[in-house]
Amino acid sequence: MKRILVPTDFSDHAEDALKVAAQIAKKNNCEIIILHMLDLPHQSNDAVTGGTSIPETMLFMKKANETLDAVSSKPFLDGIEITLVAKIDKPIHGIVQVSKDYDVDLIVMGSHGSSGMEELLIGSNTEKVVRYSDIPVLVIKNDVGDFSAANIVFASDFSDETKKPFEQLLKFSKLYNSKIHLVTICTPNSFKPTHAIEKTMKEFVSHFNLTNYATHIYNDINIEKGITNFSNSIDSDIIGMCTHGRTGFSHFFNGSISEGLVNHAIKPVLTFKI
Repeated sequence: MKRILVPTDFSDHAEDALKVAAQIAKKNNCEIIILHMLDLPHQSNDAVTGGTSIPETMLFMKKANETLDAVSSKPFLDGIEITLVAKIDKPIHGIVQVSKDYDVDLIVMGSHGSSGMEELLIGSNTEKVVRYSDIPVLVIKNDVGDFSAANIVFASDFSDETKKPFEQLLKFSKLYNSKIHLVTICTPNSFKPTHAIEKTMKEFVSHFNLTNYATHIYNDINIEKGITNFSNSIDSDIIGMCTHGRTGFSHFFNGSISEGLVNHAIKPVLTFKI
């Protein structure tokens, strides 16, 4: 791991994410790229259109750079190579593009989550980055203090398409010598016999050189609650998930378990794109 991207809106949630990124960076000698997106109305000198004039844009950019400088001087960032980026763009597109431009290995984001009508109509920027990013995204929901990855839950159906994302999780786990808890959640709507699940998980594990791991089957009323409750039951540090990155009507009707966890889980959630 060489570069970590941390988007910031200068909120407490963003600082929580930056603190975790700093701990990961120090452990692995990584560079941190701190990004602030300026989502401004279309530039215009015509006051009637309500656009943002060029002088106003320059003022906003100057203030953003000053605030980024202040953030980069936080004591917990001492000794880390920092790159500051202020960019005018839509948040989601800008974050994904900067992650590609800088060849980023991991995106770390804070999130306050959302619920109810806000989640349905608006969602969170973090949820959308999870949906669109090809790069692993670590979502931090609060100030975790000393970041640990001793126990990582990987919840999956263990189909062939999850093998490549799991390889990415293994790379992350090796940085912390983590124990990986592979779990299948059984629900009334997705019931499978125990022997069938065990066979699937055994075949999946056989493709990897795993030593520090355990397999589990957990029953609950739905998959999201099952993952949350199982993670709490073993006091895991991180929940690892794959996401299909659905968009449009497919996303609306099918939803995404990963994005639901990003919104609702208290523990850090690490997502990998299928």
